[in-house]
Amino acid sequence: MGSGIAQVTSLGGSDVTLIDTDEGALERALAAIRSSLDRFVAKEKTSAEDAEAALGRITTATGLEAAAGAEIAVEAVFERLPVKQEVFRTLSAVCAPETVLATNTSAIPITEIAAAATHPERVVGTHFFSPVPMMRLCELVRGLHTGDEALAKARAFAEAAGKTCVVVNRDVAGFATTRLICAFVNEAARLVEDGVISAEDLDTACRLGFGHPMGPLATADLTGIDVITHATENIYEDTADPKFFPPAMLRRLVAAGEIGRKSGKGFFDYEGLSTGLWTTERRGPRPAPLRMRPSSR
Repeated sequence: MGSGIAQVTSLGGSDVTLIDTDEGALERALAAIRSSLDRFVAKEKTSAEDAEAALGRITTATGLEAAAGAEIAVEAVFERLPVKQEVFRTLSAVCAPETVLATNTSAIPITEIAAAATHPERVVGTHFFSPVPMMRLCELVRGLHTGDEALAKARAFAEAAGKTCVVVNRDVAGFATTRLICAFVNEAARLVEDGVISAEDLDTACRLGFGHPMGPLATADLTGIDVITHATENIYEDTADPKFFPPAMLRRLVAAGEIGRKSGKGFFDYEGLSTGLWTTERRGPRPAPLRMRPSSR
């Protein structure tokens, strides 16, 4: 997610510092950005000159001190509250008081993350969707203390990166989009787990019956079953609503390491995919799958 956000931000014309504690992760991120931009050039979605200029606007660093001069700092670390709070505690000490502190969380309440910040009014949710270079939506989320100025700056930032924004005005776990997809995936997984319908037929029903470009199980594979499961657990912990308790099938897939496209297997099997990025074209009302077949489960 971090590399994708860096890519669209730099393509929008802004200078970007991509920060990770691991030099190897930064090298992989830059390689992923270059590969993604090469595909965009090949498909004539951007020019070679613009792609090269975007790469030139990205620098890397291994310490959060590099965010000191940022207008907006976007956190995209693992979906665990203590980890995120530590990042925001450090950013509060490093960044100027006017810097917007944004979180890419998909499910953790913004107010809980902002509790670690010195100025919670400048903390806002900027929930991008994966893969970031291809997905047009950014869900902006107000925490309890998020100020109008921070929200406006976050919107301007996301729109400059080519995104369409929706605003969630009440800070509930899972916001709007994650609550919907988690409930959808949970029920879909239960139907498959109970033998009511196969994974392939369930997704076909959703595509053809509801007009969805992807079924919920293929969406879970694309997003990462581990990510969906963690998000569902976060919502359940916050709400105690039983519909958000992840079914056994999701938890077993995560335990087995079968977490979707990025592992090569999830609800469906994937051949010839070396990364978790969705690289197929949209042709007509549904995406063309890349050598995808139903899993044997």
